[in-house]
Amino acid sequence: MQSFIYHPALSSDSAVVFASPHSGRNYTPEFLASSMLEPVVLRSSEDAYVDCFLRKAPEAGAAVLLGGVPRAYVDYNRAATELDPALIAGVSSRRLNPRISSGLGVIPRVVAGGRTIYRGKLSLAEAEKRLQLYWHPYHDKLTTILAEKRARHGRVILLDMHSMPRDAISMNGQHSTLRPDIVLGDRFGASAHSAITEAVASIFAEAGFRVARNSPFAGAYITQRHGLPSIGQHAIQIEIDRGLYLDERRVAPNASFESFCAVMERIVSKLSGLGRDPGIQLPLAAE
Repeated sequence: MQSFIYHPALSSDSAVVFASPHSGRNYTPEFLASSMLEPVVLRSSEDAYVDCFLRKAPEAGAAVLLGGVPRAYVDYNRAATELDPALIAGVSSRRLNPRISSGLGVIPRVVAGGRTIYRGKLSLAEAEKRLQLYWHPYHDKLTTILAEKRARHGRVILLDMHSMPRDAISMNGQHSTLRPDIVLGDRFGASAHSAITEAVASIFAEAGFRVARNSPFAGAYITQRHGLPSIGQHAIQIEIDRGLYLDERRVAPNASFESFCAVMERIVSKLSGLGRDPGIQLPLAAE
């Protein structure tokens, strides 16, 4: 398995970088054999096919970094220290947080719905091997890409692409007619300047989507680590309702997939333009 898949921009005129850390779907025979779950159940944690929306981003001047392994194997959107003592032998429980306790640490213990992945525990050596082979190279590469873009343009905008189960919104008390299609997370302004978040929101709204900000998803480890507005490095997590394009039970494209992809390709092109359009006032640093 690869730690990441990188598609460089075909031109260098945009300060936008797209990431899709959870769209990896290379399930090795060894991983499948170690799990007590069927492959389709393991896939329930994927941001399935989000990478398909980004195919034309390099043509629009934006770089794309995809996760190379499934989220159920290594979660790039968690800190490397978020090791689960209920899964990994020899790990201290002193660093527990709600994500780890629920089984969603950097090496997940469960997939969507709280379904247990493994029959027993993993060794600490196995966990550290996965981090060394996959987690660290992914974040090292992302750090390098962002630094290069920022050096060229004086700023960089990371758009961290994800998908959310439809139930995640339904269970949050949202009425179906008010439920957002898109949730933007900028950690309540800590990871990106508000002008950039507003510009991203406008692009989705103009395409007919209902957009929410920071609820129920405000951004996780990637936006926390890589969103540094004070140095002109902005990061926004973008959550897309899976029900718009995916048969969630089968983890397969639904009847609307192709038309949704076409809409998303146009949106991705416009989002890429945020990094080069001189008419859009983007700050070099947070105010």
